[in-house]
Formats: sequence, structure tokens, C-alpha cells
Amino acid sequence: MPAAHERPVALITGAGKRVGAVIARTLHAAGHDLVLHCRHSVAEAKALAAGLEHARAGSTLVLQAELIDPQAPNALVDGTLAHFGRLDALINNASAFFPTPVGTASVEQWNALFASNAQAPFFLAQAATPALRAAHGAIVNLVDIYAERALADHPIYCMAKAALAAMTRALALDLAPDIRVNGVAPGAVLWPSDGKPYDDQQAMLARTPLQRAGSPEDVAGAVLWLLRDAPYVTGQIIRVDGGRTLAV
Repeated sequence: MPAAHERPVALITGAGKRVGAVIARTLHAAGHDLVLHCRHSVAEAKALAAGLEHARAGSTLVLQAELIDPQAPNALVDGTLAHFGRLDALINNASAFFPTPVGTASVEQWNALFASNAQAPFFLAQAATPALRAAHGAIVNLVDIYAERALADHPIYCMAKAALAAMTRALALDLAPDIRVNGVAPGAVLWPSDGKPYDDQQAMLARTPLQRAGSPEDVAGAVLWLLRDAPYVTGQIIRVDGGRTLAV
């Protein structure tokens, strides 16, 4: 292992695009060097890394992995330590999202949703624990307001995110005092990549007290706050939802 890197290092899963890429840019601007995990979005992750390298040379590492692979968590952590010599933060951002209406759901869909939203975050956290403990680091899990508020036709997704929320609290207890574990639960921040009908978007925003959508930057700001500015916060899930969970 090389000598410990001088700057804090964060491993972000699903960092190639969408919210993961915005989290990466936000943490990088705040002084973190990054390991950018991707599955299929290799070109996007490499383009993101190139831009960040232009701002600060030697500050990124791109690692591709299928998180459902049992070897992936250890490989990602080992690759991080081999390159940077330290790991200060794990951001479990990668997620699968698709409907599973009752009566049509399959075991394959169950396995896919739980693998990305619950299994991979747990085993990544487990693999990262020794390095994070040495760094007195932190874990931030990207949960969802639907972990506690059901979304029609998405029962398995809601269940998987609820498992991630429970994991956040359980690991906060088990990994204290050396590692803080928190979550961020976005609301209407970024519509699914396969689109959402305009009328559905407007109906959701009408039920949001702030009467507008949030942005990926809102989520990234909460992640940065939990990592950098909240040393006495653990076991909490911050809702970045414009008050959506307050509405009846």
C-alpha cells in the first residue's frame, strides 16, 4: 500500500452520471479526492474524471464493477487503498429503480432491487470498515423518502430502501464511535431516467410544501454537510424533499 494520501478520499458508487456525478463534483470542489465507481457508465465516469483531473491532477480513480458480484466490495476497497492508501468516506449512491406491481413481480426483480439498494451497500460498508475506522471516517447512504412513504406499484423498491434505512441506523450503532453512518433521502429531485409524465410531475410538486422540485446539488450539499460539518451526527436520515413527507 502506498503512503497515505494527503487529502481525504471518498468512494462514490454510481458516480458516472446523474446525482452521483453531482456528488462527485461537490466533494471534489470541497477538497476530497475520489474513487468513481461505475457499472455501465464507463465513458461518463471517465469524462467526469478527466474534468476533475484538469482541476486537480492525481485526484481521481475510476473503477468499474458489478456490485452484485460478491467479490466487488472487497475489490473496490482494495483498489482504493492500493491507489490512495486511505479511505475516508463511502457514499452508497448506486441504485436500481423500476416498478414491480403486485401480481407481476418476480424473484429476479426482487433480487435485482435488493442487490443494489441493500446488499451492495451493506457489504461495501463491511469491506470498508477497517479503512474507515482507521480514518475516523463516515458512510452516507442515499436512501429515499419512499423508504417510509409507499410509492404505488413499487413495493419491492420501497422495501429495499427501507432495508437501507434500517441498515443506516444499525451500522451507526455498531460502528460507533469511530465511523459515523448517516443517510440522505431525496424527494422530487431528479425524475427517473425513463421519464415521468408531466401531469404526474406537477401533481407531485403540488403536494410538496415548497412547491418546486429540488436539484441534485441539494442532495450533494447534504452529503457534504454530513461528511464535513456534522461531526456529532450519526444514525440520521436527512430528508431533502421540500417538505414532501409532511404532506397528507
